[in-house]
Amino acid sequence: MGVGRREAGRDNGVEHMRAIVAALGLTLCLVVPAWAEEDAEVRATRWVDLKHAVFGDREVTDGSGVIALDAPVRALDAALVPVTISLSAGGGAGPGRVKAVWLVVDGNPSPLAGTFKFGPAADPRSLKTRIRVDQYTSVHAVAETEDGHLYASERYVKAAGGCSAPSTKDPQVAMSRLGQMRLRLDGEAPLHDGEAATAHLLISHPNNNGMQVDQVSHLFVPPRYIQDVTVRYGDALVLSVDADISLSEDPVITFGFVPQGPGPMRVDVLDSTQARFHQDFSLASERS
Repeated sequence: MGVGRREAGRDNGVEHMRAIVAALGLTLCLVVPAWAEEDAEVRATRWVDLKHAVFGDREVTDGSGVIALDAPVRALDAALVPVTISLSAGGGAGPGRVKAVWLVVDGNPSPLAGTFKFGPAADPRSLKTRIRVDQYTSVHAVAETEDGHLYASERYVKAAGGCSAPSTKDPQVAMSRLGQMRLRLDGEAPLHDGEAATAHLLISHPNNNGMQVDQVSHLFVPPRYIQDVTVRYGDALVLSVDADISLSEDPVITFGFVPQGPGPMRVDVLDSTQARFHQDFSLASERS
């Protein structure tokens, strides 16, 4: 099988999983109003169904010591809810290095917010982003280690209406900035080969999910959202993201990486209209 056919098979598999999870999420969302607070049993049942939709019959165990999820208990803005995922460095007698993370907003119409896969140039100890939350819900982060085990962490978030909240930007201004990116590093010291660093990537994109209403025409805004993000340092993969409509407007992704050589940091973005955006960031590192 050629590379093109393999990539097509992968894309079809991702789209199939997205469709199953979205259909299940929408069905579950119709059961309870967005402002209602579900009891623990309802939330647990929903998570069992979502786990099966995403991971099939694979066992997902408690992630204590491997993965921790932090999010505000009561969000200030349901359309911009910050989440932080802390991960074990792996090694020794414990679980191996984390190679992927799934972020699931259980009560959203499309619960699978994103799948984050770490490449050889990643420092997979921390990951941050912003999500939309449609109703009071549990949020889960699931880590897969290199030995194939799955570990989950859970956080309950009180927020509602984030998926249908109108954009905070003027539509014309948002479109004029479509696909523009900014990258900021923690600290002021230069990079050093082999020493982990943290980057904050902002992508200008309205991430319209088809549920927002235009405030002038009162018609639904057509969906247009980021689907794939790939980050490389030089030729080495740092992070790849399969995203969906639950990521926020102008998504920010914070991640760790380990520089080797002159770089640059290369970012490629694909949205749901098949528009592609690319930007290189010069981050030359010094030899340690």
